[in-house]
Amino acid sequence: MKHLRIVVLVLCVFVVSLSLAAPAGYHQLKKHVLGGEGGWDYMALDGQTRLLYVTHGNAVEILNVDTGVKAAPITDLKGVHGVAFAPKRNRGYISNGRGNSVSVFDLKTGKVLAEIPSSGQNPDAIMYDAFSDRVFTFNGRTANATAIDAATDKVVGTVDIGGKPEFAVTDGKGTIFVNNEDKSEIVAFGAKTLQVKTRWSIAPGEGPSGLAIDLKHKRLFSVCDKVMVVSDFEKGKVVTTVPIGDGPDAVRYDPGTGLVFASNGGGNLTVVRQESADKYSVVETVPTARGARTMELDPKTHHVFVVTAEYGPAPAPTTEQPRPRPTVVPGSFMVLEFGK
Repeated sequence: MKHLRIVVLVLCVFVVSLSLAAPAGYHQLKKHVLGGEGGWDYMALDGQTRLLYVTHGNAVEILNVDTGVKAAPITDLKGVHGVAFAPKRNRGYISNGRGNSVSVFDLKTGKVLAEIPSSGQNPDAIMYDAFSDRVFTFNGRTANATAIDAATDKVVGTVDIGGKPEFAVTDGKGTIFVNNEDKSEIVAFGAKTLQVKTRWSIAPGEGPSGLAIDLKHKRLFSVCDKVMVVSDFEKGKVVTTVPIGDGPDAVRYDPGTGLVFASNGGGNLTVVRQESADKYSVVETVPTARGARTMELDPKTHHVFVVTAEYGPAPAPTTEQPRPRPTVVPGSFMVLEFGK
């Protein structure tokens, strides 16, 4: 009996030690090295195929998030920014910033099917709205949005945003919301009418980039430098703000956990808990990596993905480049996966 008590005590100490050693919150689970060259922007997860699409230079890298296996990339693109999916059409859409166009591809094969000229210049963010069966690109240089009919892959109209548009979301009932970076406001327009319905300031936030939506509580989350602004999209007004890190570019809301994530280029991930529709608190600030400013969320596993690369020393300053950026180490482009 004495020996049994000793064994039980040792096992208890071992279990407690393991629980103390294991991270309690979000932490890095995996690193997926994708390689390749060029800068990067948005990521998008196709929940049906479980494929994560990562825009990278003139290509889109593809990663199976369940197996960690890299698929063949979509190549020969022109300065890509974002990817959107029209599942019922079995098509994906890629915004070509330097090509002023949208590439259409088959979701099953990854084969490019067509290229659609945009009605605006430098198409950046891109999204699909099932309510209108339209794809929207948000064009940075011409401060407008292009509407594409997914049934015909033809441009059907343009919306004047009144400033540089950033990320956009849909309420699924006919309204598109987009961050206006130049005027630090949210613009709401009709997905079918292509007419602006309303706009409101998100002060004290400035220069918003990422945008996420909570359909249940009718809330929008706009990320600005060091602050997340929460808006009531029915009333068109700001309800509260939450402190986050510097240099954010993306935000995601997880309805399954009530958590909001902001990925910050300064090298961390701010995790915010939604306590009620108008009350939020920072749960933790998770170290990621330098430059990991864009992000995607997997609502099935509740894992978060950020993308970055390893950096080498900056080149010597020149007259043309007095403050040169650090160089990216070739082949080091990677996706970092975080979870509990």
